[in-house]
Amino acid sequence: MKKFVVGNAPCSWGTIENTGGERLNYAQMLDELADAGFKATELGDWGFMPTDPEKLREEIEGRGLELTGSWVTVRLYDEAYHAAGIERAVKVAKLLREVGGPDCTINIGDDHSTVHERYYNSGRIKPEHALDDAGWKTYIKGVNRVAEAVKGETGLRSALHHHGATYVETPEETEKFLSLTDPDLVGLVYDTGHYMLGGGDAVDGVRRFKDRIWLIHFKDFNPSVVEEAKQKNWNYTDMIGAGVFSELGTGVVDFAAVLKAMNEINYEGPIIVEQDVLPGMGSPAENAKRNRKYLASIGL
Repeated sequence: MKKFVVGNAPCSWGTIENTGGERLNYAQMLDELADAGFKATELGDWGFMPTDPEKLREEIEGRGLELTGSWVTVRLYDEAYHAAGIERAVKVAKLLREVGGPDCTINIGDDHSTVHERYYNSGRIKPEHALDDAGWKTYIKGVNRVAEAVKGETGLRSALHHHGATYVETPEETEKFLSLTDPDLVGLVYDTGHYMLGGGDAVDGVRRFKDRIWLIHFKDFNPSVVEEAKQKNWNYTDMIGAGVFSELGTGVVDFAAVLKAMNEINYEGPIIVEQDVLPGMGSPAENAKRNRKYLASIGL
């Protein structure tokens, strides 16, 4: 079995786009992440961690950590927002390249939760909620422009993060997206929890998209929250608050089987844990320790 670098991400500390309240200090987050036994981190939203390369390097390397990449929001479905997204992605990529090195990944994320029908139907997506042909052309154009700019300016790779409350949530949408993009230019950030939220099987997805996976996020999934969302018309944020992405080992993702599949496809990148929470949801430090203990129990 391969030895993987195992990291965690700022979103596990409730820092997602600074939603709902005061943001945790990055130094505390990094201290708690390292104390739990993780060896890598993602950057988080621009400005959460230092944007000066020397200061950021000091904070990351001083804790014995690696920097693996960063989510970058681009409103892919609206061409009017593409230019701003490209500028943001290149800015982040330059920082990642200087501090984290050439193996960092730009995780292109559609501007989730900004389309009403996707926001209120996440986990319950139907064919009528999908992009039409013109919409797909705009979406793919945006991804290609971002990936080309990032590669041209920094040499870093870009991969789309399939995600709840976006236009690429379900296995079918993920497959269509990959069929429309250049495998040498655009990869996939494969997220076990989001894949199951979209109706897929986490182990099957590893094998199904084996040739396109450039980064893997370990996230557990609690399907009972989706069932409750159906009854109460919850949106995506409501589901996050109810713990749809639970601690590792407490949901339905078979991580031991996922790990076996990763070895079968010869995946060589890092594993990044994400337990998406909102500010004030429990103790991220204790969650991180339990998540790391669980991973150790399956050989990581």
